[in-house]
Amino acid sequence: MRAAEIRAAGGSPVVADRPVPEPGVGEVAVSVTAAPITPLDLLCASGTSYFGAPETPYVPGVQGVGVLTRPTPTEAAGTAVWFATTAGMRPGDGSMAEHVVVAPDDLVVLPPGADHALVAALGLSAVAAWMCLTWKGNLTPGETVLVLGAGGVVGQSAVQLARVAGAGHVVACARSAAALERARRLGADSVVRLTEDDDVDSLARRLGEVPVDLVIDPVSGIPAAAALRALRPGGRLVNLGSAAGDECPVSSAVLRGKSLHIHGYTNNELDPGRRREALLTVVRHAMTGALTVDYERVPLRDAGDAWTRPGRIVLVP
Repeated sequence: MRAAEIRAAGGSPVVADRPVPEPGVGEVAVSVTAAPITPLDLLCASGTSYFGAPETPYVPGVQGVGVLTRPTPTEAAGTAVWFATTAGMRPGDGSMAEHVVVAPDDLVVLPPGADHALVAALGLSAVAAWMCLTWKGNLTPGETVLVLGAGGVVGQSAVQLARVAGAGHVVACARSAAALERARRLGADSVVRLTEDDDVDSLARRLGEVPVDLVIDPVSGIPAAAALRALRPGGRLVNLGSAAGDECPVSSAVLRGKSLHIHGYTNNELDPGRRREALLTVVRHAMTGALTVDYERVPLRDAGDAWTRPGRIVLVP
């Protein structure tokens, strides 16, 4: 089979021939139809993640979509599934190949008619957005949601899913005019452009034009510090990334004066049942047209060239 192979930490994958993996005890064989290149894949392959340097060579890809190659005790061969792997985090191979073996707990059977490439593009990014809004963020219908980093897949998903979850007003923040225009098309009521010259005070004044109940924060840094100042008393911020900086200057007076709540989120804290429920919720909204995301299909053979390309890339056979 053909597979993308990380041969040294920090390098781009090389597409090569590999033996088709045989499922062992407690494993299921999947023929891959769509595999996204995600920030987590890049981080793991870099060798600088908190998981440590990966054992090489390995096939990257922490998630994907495919069909069961062989029947299981509960499902027929050809059943469409989403799946997760620990590629780059623990020894083993991931989704960027024609075939993969996974644990049954890491499979989610997809509804008939689900678009494999779109589900792969959304995947755990949309799951994170949904869980930050509902589980960690406790969004109440009618509240105002501020989405930082609205240009990324998490941000695009959060803008749409906030509306689905009943937000009364959605504010989107991003660096590019194109991302803000897209956010408006996806349902944002208002937008705020982030710039390289922003400081906490000036950005807080712009964000504070619409008092906010919940901030979805995949960026941290100065935007998160400014967003905290835009929160109403008792407001919440859920952080799930650090695209704008690993550290966020937080004022104790702001936290205490407004009794604010800051939460951290990672998909790794989801058990298989909760992850399955969230993934199927995301898929249902995608199938109704309430949720989509910009992505580019790229043949698996071109994985190396697409590895660091901007935007969400989905590798297909």
